[in-house]
Amino acid sequence: MNAVRAEWTKLCTTPGPAWLLLATAALTVALGAAISAAAAGPGVDAARVTLSGVYLGQAPVAVLAVLTVSGEYSTSLIRTTVTAIPNRPAMLSAKALVLAVAVAGAAGPAVGVSLLAAPHLSLADGPVLRAGVGTVAYLVLVALFGLGAAAVVRDSGGAVGVVLGLLYLPPLLASMVAEPRLHRLLERASPMSAGLAVQATTDLDRMPIGPWAGLGVLAAWSVAALAGGALLLRYRDI
Repeated sequence: MNAVRAEWTKLCTTPGPAWLLLATAALTVALGAAISAAAAGPGVDAARVTLSGVYLGQAPVAVLAVLTVSGEYSTSLIRTTVTAIPNRPAMLSAKALVLAVAVAGAAGPAVGVSLLAAPHLSLADGPVLRAGVGTVAYLVLVALFGLGAAAVVRDSGGAVGVVLGLLYLPPLLASMVAEPRLHRLLERASPMSAGLAVQATTDLDRMPIGPWAGLGVLAAWSVAALAGGALLLRYRDI
């Protein structure tokens, strides 16, 4: 618990995290509303369109996650942190828990506002509720993915590039691939394309991957990044 309190204090006493979380909420709501207004019409998955602001809203989350680790390396604060908490995997776990709570606290209201403000959508509808809860879980998993990547790479710029590249580049590559099986594989394995399948509420049988299975793919990416980060943090010199 001491490690969790220490990490929470760090998060709350610096202005950067608050601004990044505010940017996540604002971008998610504003961009989603703009796209929803432009793309409204029959045959459109209204919930998925309404929540599409997360495509841009996830970027500040990734930056925050990276800075949670790499920011301490750039200022050498990591040495103080490791001295205070010698159990390095426990330290990373505390960072992950605090980060997950903070991101969920910002994403939850933003997603709720987006869905409640949309006409003809109700949180009492099971698929819509699943899309909303899944979107919050998606942003939390992106944060954990970024945290693990930062523990592996250490450098802020490099880690941000790796995380955003793995999120945004595979969908672009998939859009340029004409071969059906490779295209489907890219969509099923990409952390963003697979993870955001949880937002779909219509035509689920036509999707490359199911909603929860897609979120599971992103979870696998996040677990792998955290495991790699914890392993290197434990055995690599600070």
